[in-house]
Amino acid sequence: MKRRVAIVGAGQSGMQLALGLQRSGLEVTVFSNRSAQEIGEGPVMSSQCMFETALQAERELGLDWWADECPSVEGIAMAVRNPEGGKAVEWSAKLDGPAQSVDQRLKIPAWMAEFEKRGGQLVLRDVGIDDLETCAQMNDLVVVASGKGEISGLFERDDERSPYQQPQRALALTYVKGMKPREPHSAVCFNLIPGVGEYFVFPALTTTGPCEIMVFEGVPGGPMDCWADVKTPEEHLARSKWILDTFTPWEAERCHDIELTDDNGILAGRFAPTVRKPVATLPSGRKILGLADVVVLNDPITGQGSNNAAKCADIYLKRILEHGDAPFDAAWMQQTFDRYWEGYARWATGWTNSLLAPPQPHLQKLLQSAASMPAVASIVVNGFDDPRAFAPWWFDAAEADRFLEDRAREAVVDRFDRRDFRKALGQFSTGVTVITTRAMDGRRVGMTANSFSSVSLDPPLVLWSLARQAPSLADFTGASHFAINVLAANQHHLSRQFSTPQADKFGGVECCEGTSGVPLLNGVIARFVCRNVRQYDGGDHLIFIGEVERYDRFDGEPLVFHSGYYQVTTRHPECMQ
Repeated sequence: MKRRVAIVGAGQSGMQLALGLQRSGLEVTVFSNRSAQEIGEGPVMSSQCMFETALQAERELGLDWWADECPSVEGIAMAVRNPEGGKAVEWSAKLDGPAQSVDQRLKIPAWMAEFEKRGGQLVLRDVGIDDLETCAQMNDLVVVASGKGEISGLFERDDERSPYQQPQRALALTYVKGMKPREPHSAVCFNLIPGVGEYFVFPALTTTGPCEIMVFEGVPGGPMDCWADVKTPEEHLARSKWILDTFTPWEAERCHDIELTDDNGILAGRFAPTVRKPVATLPSGRKILGLADVVVLNDPITGQGSNNAAKCADIYLKRILEHGDAPFDAAWMQQTFDRYWEGYARWATGWTNSLLAPPQPHLQKLLQSAASMPAVASIVVNGFDDPRAFAPWWFDAAEADRFLEDRAREAVVDRFDRRDFRKALGQFSTGVTVITTRAMDGRRVGMTANSFSSVSLDPPLVLWSLARQAPSLADFTGASHFAINVLAANQHHLSRQFSTPQADKFGGVECCEGTSGVPLLNGVIARFVCRNVRQYDGGDHLIFIGEVERYDRFDGEPLVFHSGYYQVTTRHPECMQ
């Protein structure tokens, strides 16, 4: 019997999850409070600039229908205004993969139509608690991807993860055409106006064709908090131009001939960034699971909204499909959210919240350094796609200094483009492993590596390499044993978890123990317990040689990494004869 899932909300996360589950054979019902026509003809909902990893989640489901007509966003440009009205800081860098923004008035109606074409049930209704009770009774799982009123009150605010009680910015969107393109390449042009707010703009695709989306973030009570008296689309456009003329004249120069894409191409409002508990309890005691903005709602200052939605839907999809016929109980729901939080949302939230606060001196130094250090600019820019890249140096002054020192040292020895060299190396497909050991003080230590290789059968030797700057270097060099855990195709979340700085990388991970207490991961397709034989100099890495004392081999498909993405293997057609 097919598993049945009900999804409340037909936005980016809800429809992406619904289409993914539907493609895998589950019976899915989606509830929306608006029809496809009402969405398509209604006001804009967001700026939805999506970066490469989030776009990849859509591609994997065959949902990237606008790639050929949507203008690409090739990079990010940063400018900081000085007190005299000029630029105190200015720099730019390219993204490793282009971003794009497709107006949800285009995307969501098309996805809704495809969902119904495939046989999915789309119910147009404002869902209340009684409806949720009925859904929970009739379905194996209820996922809430949108909720206001009584539904929003079901998900408890997580005070420890929600530092702000009030909105931190007055927000506005203006969709326009006729803007002079940025040269020499397209970009999100991010402008920071200290004490006033932020303005950023980027190319997109809307209902009337290519456009530019202007995003205004005003500090509450300041001069950019100026939308309350705006009554008409014409007044909204005029107020947008006034802000540019007053605070970013270099951006105003591109906007002499702009006009609104349509009368609905405007939006203004504000909300408090909030993280909520992911599992809600209905009056009957049944449990429902929150998705994306329902449980992690970030300010749009870092453009993470649609990226959060796509990545959360992707993680939930994989978790549901992995779960088989087991019940979707509260423990499973919490673990599913934890995978999303630890693997992505935690870092996106921390980074976003840091930009809402007055800039700390070390952040000002980082942004200034990016103007003269292309490597720093590139890392900051590509952090928009993967905010884990900002840990720990973005959040700690000492780590920031160390980060800048390392980048300066690299710049001296670079003989060619480091990013391009990484891309060339990435053309060699590898498996993915987690290397584990037990530190001398008893801590469990683990890290992701794809540098694993066999060396010798007699004696049985293997190798892997570790960056000399890695925090775990002393733990591995001082350990008598380590283990190499070869990840299965469904363990990509462990690859992310063990590659992300955090106090306990083993949280929620099923393990057993090997020689000298070395933690061994369960569910892998192979693992090797090795005596730490010796280490060799490997430039900016240290090469570890291990003698295999024990190994385990299990059935399963491997997790593969190629060209910057996780991949799955397929048998070559010539081998199927």
